[in-house]
Amino acid sequence: MTLLPQAFRDVPVAHRALHDLGAGRPENSRAAIRAAMDAGYGIEIDLQLTRDGQAVVFHDYDLERLTGTTGKVQQTSATALAATPLRGSRECVPSFAEVLELVAGRVPLLVEVKDQHGEMGVTDGRLEAAVAREVAGYAGPLALMSFNPHSVIALADLCPDVSRGIVTSGYSADAWPELPDDRLRARLRDIPDFDTAAASFISHEVSDLDRPRVAEIKASGAAILCWTVRSAAQEAEARRIAHNITFEGYRAAIPA
Repeated sequence: MTLLPQAFRDVPVAHRALHDLGAGRPENSRAAIRAAMDAGYGIEIDLQLTRDGQAVVFHDYDLERLTGTTGKVQQTSATALAATPLRGSRECVPSFAEVLELVAGRVPLLVEVKDQHGEMGVTDGRLEAAVAREVAGYAGPLALMSFNPHSVIALADLCPDVSRGIVTSGYSADAWPELPDDRLRARLRDIPDFDTAAASFISHEVSDLDRPRVAEIKASGAAILCWTVRSAAQEAEARRIAHNITFEGYRAAIPA
């Protein structure tokens, strides 16, 4: 197990960077990343895989919501995405390599590796391999995580020296209709792969932090992060349990 760097407990983490579409900073954009760094926040980003096997910083599987164009990230080349404007800005979809170069260890970087088929099953390893290639030699506070425990286990083999965590949830049927059955939701809810993945933290759904399993993991010495806090009041409640927060929609206070 590689411990989560202390920096991830010291400053709040901006969800998909410090995005504000009205200010020309779309989520996961370079502008939002620069704004987060300028404000002294940590940064959370999402990774998807392109048709040609490159990791790009993008949340959705489909391009429509964030770019206004049709198609899926997995069916689009990295070159095409680099020329695809993000709605509300003059920027295009950044590659993971670009973001690593931009952040360059200045602030903590929390990287979510997106599940590539929506069912939390065994992965083909292509995105995890792309991530491992890019983070090799990165200097600075960095942590990798995924909702899919199979992905985190793969990352343990590919880049064992980088801290890893599992993104976790209460997994209600309403919120997770894409998962194939209640048994899988129940299994994921119990976080049984934490030790197998040699994880050092979880990032848990903020509305479900009182779950006993979260308390067990915290008692083991692991770090508890949470997602996604949207107000100062919710932050105060979350910090009763979580060591740190991922936030959006307001400016979280940075501890003195």
